[in-house]
Amino acid sequence: MIHFIRLLGIALLLNIHLSWGQTYPNKPLKIIVPYGPGGAPDILGRVIGLKLQNSLGQAVIIENHPGAGGTVGTDFVAKAAPDGYTILVATTANLSISPHLYPKIPYNALKDLTPISLVANSPLILTISKNIPANNLKELIAFGKANPGVLNYASAGSGTIQHVAGAMFASMAGIEAVHIPYKGTSQILPDLVAGRVNLMFNSIAPMLPLVKDGSLKAIGIASLNRSSLNPEFNTLSEQGLTAFDAAPWYAFFAPTGVPKDIIARLNKDIALALSAPDIKERYIQLGLEMAPSTPAELAQITKRDYDKFGKIISENNIKAE
Repeated sequence: MIHFIRLLGIALLLNIHLSWGQTYPNKPLKIIVPYGPGGAPDILGRVIGLKLQNSLGQAVIIENHPGAGGTVGTDFVAKAAPDGYTILVATTANLSISPHLYPKIPYNALKDLTPISLVANSPLILTISKNIPANNLKELIAFGKANPGVLNYASAGSGTIQHVAGAMFASMAGIEAVHIPYKGTSQILPDLVAGRVNLMFNSIAPMLPLVKDGSLKAIGIASLNRSSLNPEFNTLSEQGLTAFDAAPWYAFFAPTGVPKDIIARLNKDIALALSAPDIKERYIQLGLEMAPSTPAELAQITKRDYDKFGKIISENNIKAE
């Protein structure tokens, strides 16, 4: 009798699980953006959310939950019901960098969220001011070694990807470079062009016009592979800084515990959204590379960057502002 009750219980659970996946979705879906409106995570959430609305046949609501380097919105999703109706637009910052900057972060970035799909890469380019006597990576490193402590690099703030990339560059190149934090990228560019700061890692889109008109010098792409949008630029890795990779990414995650069939459905529909011609055009405008993935691939990327950036942050005693 006990054996029969156990079998009945298992059958009921399987039936509930199957019906859950087969009826999904039957209500609106929420996409949580852990940053304010207008930035790349917000734009990606909205343009991909619109496509998901069509393929899922349900309304998709975008909610911005900014705060503490993206940790507020991330925690909201980590603690949401694992039913597939609340998903997160995640970034390198809130999953692979912020956990090392905030000692009392309320979620475990590697355990409390389930990967759905990578959606974009944002290649960074290293540019330098014209007053630095270097035209390539070899010359820049040689100058830095011959003039210890002379070079500095700008970022949009302590703990940003620009800061972490700069620290990683100095460490791997074996040079001394001083970090100069600003309160936003727009304030940096005039100083970089004028030579008041020397180096900067930033997205290609805002730097390209300054490189093309000769205001700045491009040293290389901070990714393992050349940018598909601007393949004319060598990578730092190609020039001798082997395996240098500081490219930020954007992805979708769900709370841990969402059934695998629902994750698979969302992964498939996100890949479908990314294949739309208008989405591709929007990516080009944003300077982003299309990057769909499997959930397993995204899990590997997250863990890789969590370990890599965590090491740099610890070694350089980087703190959140």
